[in-house]
Amino acid sequence: MDTPYSQVELIREVFHYQSKFEGSTMVFKIDCPVTEDPNFPGLVKDLALLAKTGFKVVIVPGAKQNIDAVLKRHDIHTSCTANTDFPVRVTTSQAIPFVEMAAYDVAGRFMTLLSGSRAEALIGNFVRARGLGVKDGVDTEHTGIVDKIYADSLERVLNLGMVPILPCIGWSPSGKPYNVQSDEIALAVSSALKAEKLFIISIHDELRADFYNLPEKPKTRPDGRLDRLTTQEIETLIAANGNLSGRNENETASWQHYLRELKLARRASRSGVHRVHIVDGREEGSVLKELFSNLGVGTMIYADEYDSIRSLHTNDLPDILRLMEPLMQDGILIRRSAEQIQEKKDDYVVFEIDGTIHACGALHDRGESQAEIAAIATDPRFSDMGLGRRIVGFLIEKARKKGLERVFVLTTQTQDWFESLGFKEAGVETLPEQKRKVYDRARNSKVFALKL
Repeated sequence: MDTPYSQVELIREVFHYQSKFEGSTMVFKIDCPVTEDPNFPGLVKDLALLAKTGFKVVIVPGAKQNIDAVLKRHDIHTSCTANTDFPVRVTTSQAIPFVEMAAYDVAGRFMTLLSGSRAEALIGNFVRARGLGVKDGVDTEHTGIVDKIYADSLERVLNLGMVPILPCIGWSPSGKPYNVQSDEIALAVSSALKAEKLFIISIHDELRADFYNLPEKPKTRPDGRLDRLTTQEIETLIAANGNLSGRNENETASWQHYLRELKLARRASRSGVHRVHIVDGREEGSVLKELFSNLGVGTMIYADEYDSIRSLHTNDLPDILRLMEPLMQDGILIRRSAEQIQEKKDDYVVFEIDGTIHACGALHDRGESQAEIAAIATDPRFSDMGLGRRIVGFLIEKARKKGLERVFVLTTQTQDWFESLGFKEAGVETLPEQKRKVYDRARNSKVFALKL
């Protein structure tokens, strides 16, 4: 059961992200099987909520499975191009009317549910396309690629508070229709609109580290979920899993699905999209959980630094006092006031995740080539991410760069944790004179030190 504290923190996170992203453009590329899931109405309701509360929402529905079903029902056979990572359907003149029908049928499912949530939407011809041409000796006929996104028209629709829906159809300047992959449309729209986020929503199990052969494990949650990947880590992951021999058929199919999504995410990141999120459309509230929470429920891909350690700013004081207060109450940290922290502001660093402070620490130079590491505090909800260890490691490196010979800590209840970081117990007499003079005998803190 959530404590009142954790509920308040959740509310703070929601308000933080609401203010951070309000008015920004977000593209949602949603695979066709999601529309058949029982949670689909809830997903669209959440998208409508975002649109009505100041977010610019663009929907790009995938339609592959529906197109397959419609073509099969009308006994129309199509082939695919060869020698590509992801084969492209050869859309014949006979097939294109049925492809259009299937694509608009899927788009209509979104329109119906958005209308039910009183969110205004528009299915429009915002994609100018041109023919893919002859691939591998095969004329792809009505299969096309994105030539241009009518970004100005889309912006006008978004500024009216409406939700544009872009089916996987584009048109040439002369009005010839083309079947265009929804991945390509989502990528082109995200780039043209300079989208803050691209959500890739499909039906699959979450990305887990234990499935992959990785030389170095990227950041994971305790359950093994890959919650964050850089574009470079995607390169490593793809290279390390080029050969899936020994995997069963389902695992191989899952990897091919993930591979397509990861490559799309990597391309979007490199084209300027700040964050790409891969989430499971079956999970209730998955988009809201991913958007309004630091931890999320999916996998986030990013090209820039998502988290960083930086110097303390004056306006950070309320945040670090909030982190330190439970530890001060328990006697783990000595009590510090905002004024005392401000006086030593240059000694402090904070760990910031997407604009929110989740850990802090300080390095105080005590003379005699020694420094004290102090005021280590972390958000308990992020304890599994090793933020405290990273703060201490940063401060140790900072002391080393300053040419100091030794760092030490005074602790009453966390000696095992510091020992795990390589600190050794030492006597009070080893402290520099400046610190010995103010050592609190009543508190009786233990001294742990690390030679640099």
